[in-house]
Order: sequence, then structure tokens, then C-alpha cells
Amino acid sequence: GIYALCVNAHVVKSTEKYILTAQEASELDGADCILVLGAGVDGTRLSDMLADRVNTGIDLYKSGAAPKILMSGDHGRENYDEVNAMKSYAIENEVPSSDIFMDHAGFSTYESMYRARDVFKAKKIIIITQKYHLYRALYIARYLGLDAYGVDGQIRNYTVDTNLYNTFREFAARNKDFIYVRLNPEPTYLGEVIPISGDGDLTND
Repeated sequence: GIYALCVNAHVVKSTEKYILTAQEASELDGADCILVLGAGVDGTRLSDMLADRVNTGIDLYKSGAAPKILMSGDHGRENYDEVNAMKSYAIENEVPSSDIFMDHAGFSTYESMYRARDVFKAKKIIIITQKYHLYRALYIARYLGLDAYGVDGQIRNYTVDTNLYNTFREFAARNKDFIYVRLNPEPTYLGEVIPISGDGDLTND
């Protein structure tokens, strides 16, 4: 109990200074990409939480915070595809297709960060997810050597049930990933290098 609380506090305390406002993020120098973390989709429809993340990422891209967006999520099954839904939504909102990369194997926060570093060769990133999740995402990213900053992707209010569920789930996940980053396993897939500085359409399937 005490140990778990301490780990949780450490993950939050050590990363909160890297959480920026959208304005601060747009003034960062030399970010390689905006990394938007996936969440639920229903067919091609983004869940409220995911739509908020993607909209935040689009706004940051348009403000000049970074030249590319990396959509990282779960496309592990034929009939479930977060990343194409995210990319299509961004294209509809006037982001050029070639500036949007998809990581089809971002099955977990850890795998998304590891692959951003090793597959997409990103060094400096701006992570978009809801604040409760940002602490852990930043902790993992920085532990893996990425120069990572975060912007809270919450635009609307979610239900009390959703917030409670996420708080409990995140508490456990922070404790798990605190150990996991130290074990440093390879992600499910690595595959060929696709530099984030190039053409996002190389990630189209």
C-alpha cells in the first residue's frame, strides 16, 4: 500500500513540470512530432476522449508546435483500428496526409514511446492525452531517453464514472510501468525504421 502510493507520487511529481499549456508547447523549439495516444473508437467514430486528444493535436500542429503528427494506437485486429480513424479525422480537419504518421502497433503507452524512439526516430516529442494519463506517458518517455513534453487533451467534461475508473486504473498502471521501464522489454513489433522527418503516407496500409 505505502509502496504503491510512493511510486504513484513519484511518477506524478517527477513529470508535472513537463506538462505545458498549448501556448507553451507551441513555443517549444525543435519538436519532431506531436504524439497523439489512441483511445476507443466505434468503427471510424472517435470516442469523446479520443476526439479531444486528436483535436488538441491538430490545433498544436496548426500553431506550428511540430511539423508532424504521430497517431499511435491499437490496430491489432482487422475490425478494430484506432489509427486510421484518427488520421482520417485529422485529414478532414485540413492536416496534410503526408504530415500524419500512424503507429499501427502502439498497443500500450510503453510500446508507443519505445516505437516513437526506435521506429520513427523521434527525439523531442509533445505527447497528447488526458492529464491523468500524461504523468505516466511522460515518465515512460523520459525514462526511455526521449525529450518529452505533454499537453492535456481534455476539452469537454467526462462522466464521473469515467473519471473514477480512469483514476483507479491509472494508479495501478503507474505502478506496473514503474517496474516495466526498468525491465525494458522490446515491444510486440519493431519492424523497419520510418523516420518521422519523412513522409507520413509511408505508414498508410
